Formats: sequence, C-alpha cells, structure tokens
Amino acid sequence: MKRDPQRSEERPEPPRPVPPSSPPGQAEGAELLAPLWIFGYGSLVWRPGFEFTSRKVGFIRGYSRRFWQGDTFHRGSEKMPGRVVTLLEDCGACTWGVAYEVRGEQIAASLEYLNMREAVLGGYDTKLVKFHPQEKDAEEPILALVYIATPQNPSYLGPASEEDIAAQIIVSSGCAGHNIEYLLRLADFMRYFCPQAEDKHLFSIEEALISILPCLYYTEESLEETASVPQKSKG
Repeated sequence: MKRDPQRSEERPEPPRPVPPSSPPGQAEGAELLAPLWIFGYGSLVWRPGFEFTSRKVGFIRGYSRRFWQGDTFHRGSEKMPGRVVTLLEDCGACTWGVAYEVRGEQIAASLEYLNMREAVLGGYDTKLVKFHPQEKDAEEPILALVYIATPQNPSYLGPASEEDIAAQIIVSSGCAGHNIEYLLRLADFMRYFCPQAEDKHLFSIEEALISILPCLYYTEESLEETASVPQKSKG
C-alpha cells in the first residue's frame, strides 16, 4: 500500500531566507566573512530553525541516509526512543537534502543553535562534505557542514528491518512532535523536491508504516467496541 501524492497535503513551502542584518554603527567586517553552507538531510530540510540568506536543493556523494539514530528528545522519549536519520558512508550512493547559506551574524547564531539541537540533544558530530546543487547551471560543488551520528553515539540504534523501524516510529513521540510526522515530511520532501532521486530505504519504511496503520486502527476500534459491550455478571 502506497500513499497517494494527490491526496497528501499541498506541496510543502520551503523555509524563507532572511537576509543578515548588522546593528547600526557596527563594523562591516562581519559581512566580509566567507559564507558558510550547512547541509540538512533530515528535519532541517523543512525546519531549519535558524536565519539564512539562501537555500539550495541538491545532494552529497558517498553517503546513504538511514533511520539508524535513536531520538529520546525531539521525536521520542527515554522509554520509547524514536528513529531519525543519520548518514552511512557508502561509496556509490548519494543523499539529497537542502544546503543553507548563512552569512555574517547568521553564522555564529546558526552554529550555536545547531550545536544544541543536533550535537547536545541529538548526539551528532560534524563533517565537511561537497554539496552538489540541483540547478543545471551550477558550477563547482559547495563545501558544506553536515551533522552525522556515528555508531559510537550512545543513542545510535543501528540497522533493523523496514517493518521494525516503521513499528517503532508509530509508537514514538517527542518534544518536536510525533515520529510519524518526521518520516512523512521527509518522504514528501523527496517526492516533491527531488522526484528524480531514489531513496529505497526511506520509501520502504513509509510503505511499511502505511500498511501497519490500518491494522492498528482496526485493533483499537475493536477494543473500543468490546469495551462498550455490556458484560454479563458472573454468579
């Protein structure tokens, strides 16, 4: 069973860029700093959470996206960890996402925010990668910062079947919302903004989740009907 793109929500609006601003009287040296690009491949594609100057859809080579990182804060809890994505080194693969350009004061602000969101709360490390913009007229790849969770991370869960991952996602929720929303938003991003790209792992989990949901609904409905039936007294 697959989701019908025609029945899903309207095409998600990309986050809007915010030009950097300098307080009156401040030296213009901050604006002369080289811009920084930050590559997002998970929730950053629809909710960066920081101000940026521009954004580009594109991909990085040598990595596969996997739902192998546990999340006990944003999309899960200590008792029921959620499943979020990280990157796995994979020579022949590529991962699509969004690169955000930050300039001037945006650089320090974005890094401070992401250090808390991704490193402290998420357990991710940073790497520099070559980002290839989607535009046909793009020239050289752009060097971008990316956050990756490694197997050494305490919250790292590692591989599991698509069905098991979907089952875990269904019952997990955290401060940022339900784990189901995370999966479906990421799938919608790929479907709408990167229709030519393949992500078998992502879409297989989405399909597994959708096949489980009707069964879960039926079970809950049956339990409610059973509870509403008057019980015969014993004796």
